[in-house]
Amino acid sequence: AENEELVNEQTYTFTDRGNREVTLRPEMTPTVARMVAAKRKELGFPLRLFSIPNVFRYERPQRGRLREHWQLNVDIFGAPSPYAEVEIISVAHAVMKAFGATDDDFVIKLSSRAALDAAFAAHNLSEDERKAVRVLIDRKAKMPADEFTAKLEEAAPGFSLPSSEPQDVSEVRRHLADLGITNTEYDASVVRGFDYYTGIVFEVYDNDPANNRSLFGGGRYDNLLELFSEDKVSGIGFGMGDVTMRDFLETRGRLPEFLSPAKLYIATASPDMIPFALTLANDLRAKTVNVEVNLTEKKLADQIKVADKHKVPFLLVVGSNEVASGEFTIRDLQTGHETPLTRDALASFFM
Repeated sequence: AENEELVNEQTYTFTDRGNREVTLRPEMTPTVARMVAAKRKELGFPLRLFSIPNVFRYERPQRGRLREHWQLNVDIFGAPSPYAEVEIISVAHAVMKAFGATDDDFVIKLSSRAALDAAFAAHNLSEDERKAVRVLIDRKAKMPADEFTAKLEEAAPGFSLPSSEPQDVSEVRRHLADLGITNTEYDASVVRGFDYYTGIVFEVYDNDPANNRSLFGGGRYDNLLELFSEDKVSGIGFGMGDVTMRDFLETRGRLPEFLSPAKLYIATASPDMIPFALTLANDLRAKTVNVEVNLTEKKLADQIKVADKHKVPFLLVVGSNEVASGEFTIRDLQTGHETPLTRDALASFFM
């Protein structure tokens, strides 16, 4: 199977201190399928699930690939109609748009494992030949066209990829167009690497020549749950890795600027003011204001530099005058604008 490479070559497998063989998960879909199979009597279908696990691959780190990455997984179980494909692909499209992508930035390429299997059957390919051809097609983009043609002829003499767009792909693309999603195309070379896919498969490709590659993809897997239960439950989903998305954003200069979760930095005029500053911070945190407090004997100027480095937008200095009067000043570190406030009014400044 195609995922034999994943199991045999790309999994982190080791013996732990209890002399047990342990494998770190290389992907999430079978784990989710196993969970759904175990709880299928309690769950209502169609069932929509998402997860953001970390997964591990034993491979050479390179652009777009690391040995550990985080992955958004989105799946629908128990919806065999093509509308599930439409929903899953529209979610993928919406996530791209949420990252600031335009339709010109990426294209969603669709193909059909069912159509490919029909072509295999028409050509009387054995299961081993089918697997060899699927692996070859999956790597098509990574080799010159003439090399691919030669290897395909060697693996399956006389076989060629389906040229006309399959009915199931046309139907999904038509429904997507009805939703305003038109940056799709049929591409017979999209097969996805795992052999559990049975129907529509798709990949989201970056159109930028500087990063012209697949960002993520997915497809329908109607038989995966049968590994874990007697019931047949269809599934469709995608997995989106953080590494390729970072490359997509970085290529376009769209990586978001770091913003501190802290809204206010409380600086202290002297170390003996720290206990009061901590009390003040706890009062503000209880009112949902995220606060960072100086805990050092650094000079005030150095504390302000720390607040600036941490990109905290506002600063408040606690000194003996402020403690005595109950009047405080919030300074905007970007503009230098200062706002005098009583202690009770501090929280309302951030609401």
